[in-house]
Amino acid sequence: MTDTTLARPAAAGPAAGPETLLALTDLHAWYGESHVLHGVNMEVRAGETVTLLGRNGVGKTTTLRAIVGLLRKRTGTITFRGEDMTKLPLHQAARRGIGYVPEERGIFATLSVEENLYLPPVVAEGGMPVDEIFQLFPNLRERRNSPGTKLSGGEQQMLAMARILRTGTSIMLLDEPTEGLAPVIIQRIGEVLSTLRARGMTILLVEQNFRFASKLADRFYVMEHGQITHGFPVAELPAQMDMLHDVLGV
Repeated sequence: MTDTTLARPAAAGPAAGPETLLALTDLHAWYGESHVLHGVNMEVRAGETVTLLGRNGVGKTTTLRAIVGLLRKRTGTITFRGEDMTKLPLHQAARRGIGYVPEERGIFATLSVEENLYLPPVVAEGGMPVDEIFQLFPNLRERRNSPGTKLSGGEQQMLAMARILRTGTSIMLLDEPTEGLAPVIIQRIGEVLSTLRARGMTILLVEQNFRFASKLADRFYVMEHGQITHGFPVAELPAQMDMLHDVLGV
């Protein structure tokens, strides 16, 4: 196994010496007796977009769930802003500023768009005002009084992301945000993520759509069988395409 996760040329990050916001060290995780993560090591620096790539079932979603504390059977260290998160109760971990947008989106179907936006607590300064969210997501402004059951899949995804932005999160964890969406909606979500990236938002993205992910990421990690096997900056992407083709089929 080749592990290049420590190779970080100057071109890999947004600036010289940015703060390491999130770090996973020898992370193991289980679903019941099933050992899913086998010593994951990775980091996300402030202001960068990192994409976690891998085929279905290799542990990408499990990694996100372990980070936010939804998966409690785990060992190793999850450090956020220098604090070990593995011992914190779930409700306290959520208030540290880690925003999670799951693949199933998790919006409240009977509440309106606006009610969904106002429901989560603001956990830190810098939360995006609703008016600004509506500028970023014009579709949501048009549907502000519509219940979640009336939204399209793309609108639900936008609402799930918008709800996290309002809380003042320091990092957004996105699990397969383009899954099952029409190309025009995928393009819009890509534009939003590019805007957030330009504003300095830190993003950890799990994504099967390699073409989509390759346009956004500063760095990539590749996961196989619950382990990180490769890590490289976007500048090395052309040189890594043969490996990605073998591992991902892209």
